[in-house]
Amino acid sequence: MAPIKQVILCGSGGQGIVLAGTILGQAAFNDEKWVSSTGSYGAAARGGACRAEVVISERSITFPYVIAADTLIAMYGTAYDRYVRRVKPGEGIVIYDEQFVPEEIKGLRYVGIAATRTAIDELNNGMAANVIILSAVVEMTDVVSKKGLKSAIEEIVPEKLRELNLKAMNFGFRLGRTQSNYIHQR
Repeated sequence: MAPIKQVILCGSGGQGIVLAGTILGQAAFNDEKWVSSTGSYGAAARGGACRAEVVISERSITFPYVIAADTLIAMYGTAYDRYVRRVKPGEGIVIYDEQFVPEEIKGLRYVGIAATRTAIDELNNGMAANVIILSAVVEMTDVVSKKGLKSAIEEIVPEKLRELNLKAMNFGFRLGRTQSNYIHQR
């Protein structure tokens, strides 16, 4: 892993973006990394743009905010539009929910994940899309370990939703494996 990994997760309020950022931060902590994490909701908790930023490092973090994202996880078009320009040109990767993020910016690498569709079709619960896309990102980028992610889900997600989210994690890993060969540059 590079000394510092910077990740922005963005979407619409109600999609579990801040929760996914918290899970990612806990997973990095479980991997014995240094972590800084922030989250922000728009004016409306549901429907407004929201984001989470996670900085992961092998050593102490001197600046706790994302400067230029290595990875952008985008789950909704308006949030994508707002944060895509914060991705490192030529190096950064955008992993997006195919159902809600149609556009692409030249100079970045992209991978579409059917997170929402899989959550609805396979788990009968669209709310699991955040864990599906996060798990696909972990599979494709190794930003944290799979073991660290699993233990973070077990620690953070309430017991009544834990089984659903662990199933979502496994679907995400599968999607990440099948899509990692399709990272394309625009």
